[in-house]
Amino acid sequence: MTSNLIEQMVASAIGNNSISAQTSDYSVAQINNNLWNACPCGADHNADQHQSVMEGMPTDPVELVNDLMRMGHYSDRAQLMAQSWETNAMKADLWQLLEQGSLSHASESQKRICYDLIKMAGGVEEAFNAAFGPQAQEFFTDTLQSSTFRRREFLIKVAAAAAVVTLTGCPSTPPTETPSKATTNTPNTPPAGVEKTNLKVGFLPITCATPIIMSEPLGFYTKYGLKVELVKMPSWAAIRDSAIAGELDAYHMLSPMPISMSLGLGSTAFPIKLASIENINGQSISVANQHLGKVKEAKDFKGFSIGVPFAFSMHNLLLRYYLAAGGLDPDKDVQIQVIPPPDAIAKMTAGQLDAFLLPDNVVQRSVFNKIGFIHLLTKDIWSGHPCCAFAASQKWIDTNPNTYRAINKAIIDGAGYANDPKHREEIAKAIAGKNYLNQPEPVLKAVLTGKFEDGQGNTFDIPDRVGFDPYPWKSFAKWISSQFVRWDLMPKDKADYKTIAEQIYQTDLARELAKELGQTPPTETERIEKLKYDSFDPAKPEAYIEEQIKQFKV
Repeated sequence: MTSNLIEQMVASAIGNNSISAQTSDYSVAQINNNLWNACPCGADHNADQHQSVMEGMPTDPVELVNDLMRMGHYSDRAQLMAQSWETNAMKADLWQLLEQGSLSHASESQKRICYDLIKMAGGVEEAFNAAFGPQAQEFFTDTLQSSTFRRREFLIKVAAAAAVVTLTGCPSTPPTETPSKATTNTPNTPPAGVEKTNLKVGFLPITCATPIIMSEPLGFYTKYGLKVELVKMPSWAAIRDSAIAGELDAYHMLSPMPISMSLGLGSTAFPIKLASIENINGQSISVANQHLGKVKEAKDFKGFSIGVPFAFSMHNLLLRYYLAAGGLDPDKDVQIQVIPPPDAIAKMTAGQLDAFLLPDNVVQRSVFNKIGFIHLLTKDIWSGHPCCAFAASQKWIDTNPNTYRAINKAIIDGAGYANDPKHREEIAKAIAGKNYLNQPEPVLKAVLTGKFEDGQGNTFDIPDRVGFDPYPWKSFAKWISSQFVRWDLMPKDKADYKTIAEQIYQTDLARELAKELGQTPPTETERIEKLKYDSFDPAKPEAYIEEQIKQFKV
């Protein structure tokens, strides 16, 4: 137990300089980037100096962790990792590497020690729960520290987790360079009277946010005289809370969120405007591999635990629509869990989810990781349905009207660029990095090009798997509001469908900006929406709800 692995694994797990307090994502890709041209332990010395620094440290792994913890190195690291919202995604990646035997950077003796430690810890999940889960903080309570047996047991688990991180995270090639700014866009003259040029825009790392994200590396914000800092957020609740707190200038939001927030559904009422739609389609249902061959239609989901990203989401509404049409009561026959998209893969890997309806990059990742298969694309439930949107608060818009117009125009411009299939591979590369989606490029290409495998042995070519049409049809707002009422997410007395659509969805502004860009937006503001099991007439939302309940009995 005195090999370099022990030194590296402990240093990697407890080096307090390798991840800053501001870091919110931690994955194999991030390890690669952070450790390139640096010592694996993250301290202020290079790899050549590491051995001399480690001289004199205990050789027993548990004692080594214990000694460094007493020196004050481990506690900050443990607490930081316990709070990291991408810990579950990291765990899923590392589990997958272990299952595939992909410890390519390790010697046979290192692999043996790694697996021995995992065995001592009781398994990979036990090790990670100890090192990076709630136990990491509990460990530092007086009660737990008073027990020598539990203390040693905990440290063994920490050492096992550190071994996995170290052996799966060693860099072999330099980090991929960020794609250069797009040169295909002729710069426009920055709009006159822009009140603010340095902006913070919150986003979730999903392909639904493609126009918002790609507009930074591909230069669309710069084109309109703006410098945008994209702020990666852990969940939709965090986006909502940051918006209300005024911590961001504008936001990536689910298309139902401006309605729910403006009306005070599930939170304090806070007026939000939906400026433009970010994506249409682009979601799907993933089912855990244990159910392969058993799930053919909606009724087969009975008894399942199913993840959605937010109560006020198209995902929740489309899932309920699909299940109800298949004869299930979504509130009685299944358990619908709200789960942040970055956590879904790990939860399915750990057997905590039978299925989820989430953005396509998460669903495709379940296929990529060989833990799930694609049951259904949401475009097959409602072709052209909205998902995510660009939004800002009424208060911010009133203070920065010209800036709001400029950034909305930049994003609509970016959406037009993204909607062209010939740009999809370029965009996949631009948004794959750790600052954006932090996803394997093949996963993003599969989603954006529509050329993908479903995990059931089938290969598809569906170019409109996801689209980027920014036009905010007011009929979208009315359908969403009708389903809020149907599923008791909104009281009937708040369902002023016309007012909601008119005041929250800024269709006229989106059309105006699109025309200025040479795009050809519709002239109408609403349309008949054709879904899998019925059609929605925006002029008759109350009748639509009554017919749904009559037809599907729920």
